[in-house]
Amino acid sequence: MVFKLLNKDLQKIVAKRFKEPTLPQKLGIPPILEGKNVLLIGPTGTGKTESVMLPVFNFIIEQKPEPISALYATPLKALNRDLLNRLIWWSNQLEIDISVRHGDTSQYKRRLQVEFPPQLLIVTLETLQPILTGKKLRELLKNVKWVIIDEVHEICDSKRGMQLVIGLERLRELCGHEFQLIMLSATVGEPQNVANFFSADKPVEIIKASFPKGMNIKVINPKPTAKDGKIAKKLFCSRETAARLRTIQELIKTHRSTLTFTNTREFAEILASRIKTLDKKFPAGIHHSSLSKAVRIKTEKEFKEEKLKSIISTSSLQLGIDIGSVDLVLQYMSPRQITQIIQRVGRSGHQMDKVSNGVIVSTDEDDIFESAVIAKKAMKEELEPIKFHENSLDVLAHQIVGLTLEYWKIDLKKAYDLVKGAHPYHNLSYDQFLEVCKQLQKLGLVFLNGHIKKKRRGFLYYFENLSTIPDVKQYRVFDSLENNFVGVLDEEFITLHGQIGNSFIVKGDAWRILDVTEDRVLVEPTVDIEAAIPGWEGELIPVPFEVAQEVGELRSKIAKWLVKISEEETIQKLVEDYPVDENCAEKMVDVIKKQLKYGIVPDDKTILIEDYENMVILHTCFGSMVNQTLGRFLSALLTSRIGSVGLKTDAYRTMFQFQEKKVDLIKDILLNTNPELLRSYLEMTLSKSDLFEWKFVHVAKRFGAISRKAEFGKMTMKKIIEDYVGSPIYKETLKELETEKLDIEKATEILKDIQKNEIKLVFQSGLSPIGKIGIKHKYAEVIGPEKPEKEIFELFKRRLMDTKVRLVCMNCGQWNQAFTVKNLQKDLKCRKCGARLLGIIRPSDQEILKIIKKKIRNVSITNEELNKFNRVRKTADLYLVYKKPAVVCLAAKGVGAETAKRILAKYHEDEDHLLKDLIKAERQWFKTRRYWKV
Repeated sequence: MVFKLLNKDLQKIVAKRFKEPTLPQKLGIPPILEGKNVLLIGPTGTGKTESVMLPVFNFIIEQKPEPISALYATPLKALNRDLLNRLIWWSNQLEIDISVRHGDTSQYKRRLQVEFPPQLLIVTLETLQPILTGKKLRELLKNVKWVIIDEVHEICDSKRGMQLVIGLERLRELCGHEFQLIMLSATVGEPQNVANFFSADKPVEIIKASFPKGMNIKVINPKPTAKDGKIAKKLFCSRETAARLRTIQELIKTHRSTLTFTNTREFAEILASRIKTLDKKFPAGIHHSSLSKAVRIKTEKEFKEEKLKSIISTSSLQLGIDIGSVDLVLQYMSPRQITQIIQRVGRSGHQMDKVSNGVIVSTDEDDIFESAVIAKKAMKEELEPIKFHENSLDVLAHQIVGLTLEYWKIDLKKAYDLVKGAHPYHNLSYDQFLEVCKQLQKLGLVFLNGHIKKKRRGFLYYFENLSTIPDVKQYRVFDSLENNFVGVLDEEFITLHGQIGNSFIVKGDAWRILDVTEDRVLVEPTVDIEAAIPGWEGELIPVPFEVAQEVGELRSKIAKWLVKISEEETIQKLVEDYPVDENCAEKMVDVIKKQLKYGIVPDDKTILIEDYENMVILHTCFGSMVNQTLGRFLSALLTSRIGSVGLKTDAYRTMFQFQEKKVDLIKDILLNTNPELLRSYLEMTLSKSDLFEWKFVHVAKRFGAISRKAEFGKMTMKKIIEDYVGSPIYKETLKELETEKLDIEKATEILKDIQKNEIKLVFQSGLSPIGKIGIKHKYAEVIGPEKPEKEIFELFKRRLMDTKVRLVCMNCGQWNQAFTVKNLQKDLKCRKCGARLLGIIRPSDQEILKIIKKKIRNVSITNEELNKFNRVRKTADLYLVYKKPAVVCLAAKGVGAETAKRILAKYHEDEDHLLKDLIKAERQWFKTRRYWKV
């Protein structure tokens, strides 16, 4: 048994914890004990942590090294907390000191870590940056012999990963010796490239601890039932949506513990709120990065204790946080990538003899096709390749300043060689390095004279920019009709689309902006199919080229089957070949059958170009990043020839809106433009785009050219960008866009294939069934139907009737009482003196009650108090004349006595006609209130 390789004392303690070693332990312990660098790949919750820590504990027991001898880096503070809880048991048993350090660690604990250093220090990725510059901690870090990096799949394709690998080079330089590098990862594509990324191309043994147990993923599309009609009415959503929500509830109820994943935090909120609307006591919690630490810890604890049957989550629970046993993972809508669903479903059935079970609840036809392909690929472990950042200049700038804090001054060549030792920078030229140094000198962050030398401003810059994750201000959105919290919008979206009167879509509904304040957006429901999609839609995980291509192949396969065999047989073949339920198969077959009647099915080798009204839709099964690249390339050339065009892309379409449509021009560009010029055309137009501005802000902040606290909307970005054209900041912005948002290489290849006729172009007029799906997506990724005016009116009426008001006697001042408007008697009078002169105030306004009593008793009051009294007196005059309708008017937002008097003076056939005038008055107030002096 592998445990026998360990120290005898350690073996006795291991026996208390494990009867048999898990597969990662069997495979991981021997090579680590041999001192090899290791990348251990396996599902979460399978003993990977102990697989690497037991050999490290063994080394510490036998070698008794000076502390700090081991560093354990994780990408989340929550993981640090969880890891400490797991390792504290071993710490107590082995008498090995372990400590955690991150941004929230108190000064007292930090001081203890220096005075009484632990053998094992657990840190976040960002925490490594400040401790490398700490005078006393640096001395302790020289003792590091083992570095463990957890969840490497989460960071290898990000700038956080870039920052870490240079940090590791700085640590190697500080130690003066090689440390053993041990990496942990969930299933990941291209493991050798991942290993090289972190190890600086040093030898690494890759261990795949794949289980013989299976992974079962099923794609379902619930059929609506009679019960769903009632749910739909209650939630103002479609019957299909109701069916999905009901099915999710049923699946949660019939399983012991379920994790329910969504792709964005907004969708997590939507799903949780709609489920809670159906059943307030439903045992489900919510967990995502925007929630407070206390809320997240409470949710994790209650789930582990089985007080909650499900947590609705984003990727915050995709990592290895211990939340107990899970027997089902639900994914709402396509996970968009294979690695995502593997990591998520891998959280269920952790025991080796249990199958990991996952269900994808799909929505429309695009979602069904995509989910089917991803589920099949996931079960075959066909993972998408990783796209790495290279030579990131903003990360380099921060690390150069870090080196000056470490060494006070450092030789240029030495600094360059140190950085170049990190794998992502092995192609960095000395000229590029020097250009970044000169930029830092211009910004006043370093001195430069053959050496790079520390400057005071550099210290502030370095510690303000420890994280490469951009700070994004968020605005909370509230519905003016019901005063409900709608969701969150990012600063970028507000800057670009947040003008009063504009519409946007969130929570599946269209909303019109009535007012924007410092951190709030006030909205009302609208029926606007032209509404913008918030920024977080654009931040959705991109669908890979490989997935979109197989969706195209599947379309083609179904089309061929329908020609040769019956519809029923085709449905049966789909159910056999792909992990989908019958309803999914029926919908897939139905849409292809309709598309065949239209004439052509766009697939992986055929681009259908549709000419419809003022739009041209290119059906391009090339994935999110390639389509974004082709779309921006085409729009750049179209705009230069015919003026502005609108662009919208998804994983399967590139769509244009024209003022003056010229389809032949698209054909000419695709067939006759030199593919090698694609990058040049893109860079020319990207630099003028809103997207470039937004990225430039983040890059400039990481360089220290713009303050970390500066707000995007309050800067004249175009002027700032002009000043930096050709600089490292400008170049890095372009490079970051090309890495994260575009795939220029693949798009160039596709353009070549089009021109060689290896990819066919087919032009048709009209809008096909698959085209209609794209049009729908263009305007709204909706969960339910748009709200008609009647529904908006009903919401307003319900809110108004549920509003609380307080009536106070202006005759004696001795009686007041709060009422909801709907429960107010038609002809109310004072319970003390019988007078009907009743003022109408807010229920919580205690100050005005004192003023009224003082005035009635002839006690002296100030001019301000007199004004307040007179305002209430005017409402009492209205009540005297109009009774309850006066209260209804004054319960509306922004409707004072004068506006109410004007509305009440009009003839109203019934209460609904009065309410229609009130909703107009409310809307007007929202539009103009910012101009009123309060």
